[in-house]
Amino acid sequence: MTTVDEDMLAETRAFNVALERAAAAAPPRHTVPLDERRRARREGTDAFPPPVFLTDRARDLTIPGRAGDIGLRAIAPRREAVGAYLYIHGGGWALGGADLQDAMLAELADETGLCAVSIEYRLAPEHPYPACADDCEDAALWLARDGFDTLGVPPVATIGGDSAGGHLSAVTLLRLRDRHGTADPFVAANLIYGVFDLSLTPSVRAWGDRPLILTTPMMRLYGEWLLPGTDAEAKRDPGASPLYADLHDLPPALFTIGTLDPLLDDSLFMEARWRAAGGQTELRVWPEAIHGFNLFPLKTTADARAAQYAFLRARLPSAVDGQG
Repeated sequence: MTTVDEDMLAETRAFNVALERAAAAAPPRHTVPLDERRRARREGTDAFPPPVFLTDRARDLTIPGRAGDIGLRAIAPRREAVGAYLYIHGGGWALGGADLQDAMLAELADETGLCAVSIEYRLAPEHPYPACADDCEDAALWLARDGFDTLGVPPVATIGGDSAGGHLSAVTLLRLRDRHGTADPFVAANLIYGVFDLSLTPSVRAWGDRPLILTTPMMRLYGEWLLPGTDAEAKRDPGASPLYADLHDLPPALFTIGTLDPLLDDSLFMEARWRAAGGQTELRVWPEAIHGFNLFPLKTTADARAAQYAFLRARLPSAVDGQG
């Protein structure tokens, strides 16, 4: 358990109470039409802070993928770049976009020296699995083969994402290893409250309807959109649920999770299996932090992000250690 001071914990608790009270007065999120939820997230009228679009810093790119063009959004650090951070956004594989986390990715870029590259992958239910994973694999391959030159950065890569993005980050590393012989050039994975078992871990199944961003009905709905018509056993296929994969020869990984996140078991189980397979891991469990806490302006968020930046910097070549 990560140690926090009493002021930080008090702020987290007050935030949770206010969020839960507001959510209880609104329709359950899994009952709101998807197009309305997508519009609300882009307009900043849902539960998350409004997006900040950094048009002065972001560079939009288009790369070829197996199913057509894939959009990327790159944000370079305000100093000489030391590599790239391939970011995969969350949103239950059905929400979100490459441009909705500009401010967070700019902060990461400036703190680590990594050029942050966000992927506009295809979303469910219009594009069920494996469309999202295919796009992320293609983006990772592009980065390894052509992207460093295009971005003008050294050939060092890291990968990470939150929630569904944590899931797709792990899937991408496994695909690179199993389909292409190596997870190089990725030297670190930043896995923030990821989903690693699509059949639902015990903590997800037991959570219920408590409206702290994510609920059990929402996870069931997202799973049906992603893998329509599949039963629990099919959802445990290692190609879709990385918790069941052979996790050897993967880069060091940081797992970030809160104790009030339905996905708590996903991170606990995945970190243990990653470590048992011989991989280097760090686990940061934040007391009473909820799903998505990393996106809100909280003291816990600042500390969690600082830990992520330190983890990424420590895995970069020694010449850039300590910068940021």
